[in-house]
Amino acid sequence: MLPDFVEDLGHRVFAIDTGFHRARFDAAYLVVSGDGRAAFIDTGTNHALPRHLATLDALGIAREAVDFVIPTHVHLDHAGGAGALMQALPAATMWVHPQGQRHMLDPSALYQGALAIYGAEAMQRDYGSVVPVPAERVRTTHDGMDLMLGSRRLHFIDTPGHARHHHCLWDEASRGWFTGDTFGVSYRELDVAGRGPWIAPAATPTQFEPEALRVSVQRLLAFEPACLYLTHYGRVGNPPRLAHVLLSVLDRMVAIGRRCVDAPQRHQRLKAELTVLFEACLADHGATITPALLDLLSVDIELDAQGIAVWLDREAKRQR
Repeated sequence: MLPDFVEDLGHRVFAIDTGFHRARFDAAYLVVSGDGRAAFIDTGTNHALPRHLATLDALGIAREAVDFVIPTHVHLDHAGGAGALMQALPAATMWVHPQGQRHMLDPSALYQGALAIYGAEAMQRDYGSVVPVPAERVRTTHDGMDLMLGSRRLHFIDTPGHARHHHCLWDEASRGWFTGDTFGVSYRELDVAGRGPWIAPAATPTQFEPEALRVSVQRLLAFEPACLYLTHYGRVGNPPRLAHVLLSVLDRMVAIGRRCVDAPQRHQRLKAELTVLFEACLADHGATITPALLDLLSVDIELDAQGIAVWLDREAKRQR
């Protein structure tokens, strides 16, 4: 029997709720080939390690049968636990975007950047210590690369927009993309009966690039996927509809940024306008707007405002 934090999504793909922040906020995925080889895609934080090992045990998969640990990108909610997980998996190699490699070998800069934002108490509570990965166990991917997990093909494409160190993985067996944050965030609490999921971009600092994100989303759609495996959160279907929603919200977020570029107290203004935008979009989607519903999006709104501000400042610098 699977633990209650694991969901069998079919096609030998399992979503593991990492427990980060709250239930059904942050997923890691275990993919298993027909010949019993396994890979973790995204890991969550160090605190998720017992859940990953318990999932292997419940499925009867030996530690030595895990060939790969693959962060979609190196933000700590996706890769903070990668080093600790690698220590528990003696045969695994890590496959990471080349621009993220150095952060897996030496995560100190990554950790210090997050520490400056969140503070020591929150970092210890939410992430724990970030463990480096030995260089001899790390490999880099490239756009268009195939990686064989036993008999199962995984295909990588470079997908900047959320971060320049981001790649997405195409799983041929399920015709699904593991999207990290490239295809945004879609929480199951925001689903509406008869309407399905709602989705929004993840514009977190420091590498948000809306035009690059649009191109990355269109590249994912070109494969005509049956589903998307989102880190935040879970498997969703009907990718063309979700892409339309995602890119529409992206356009409106960009417009908000341009309106607020020189606004006094810009961060607060961005947060206020993003809150109004998300309320309006969710109401159009048919969701009942409550304080609890908006609270689910509070972290995203804070980070989106930061990401938009960094993008605006970078654009202004280029124009000088």
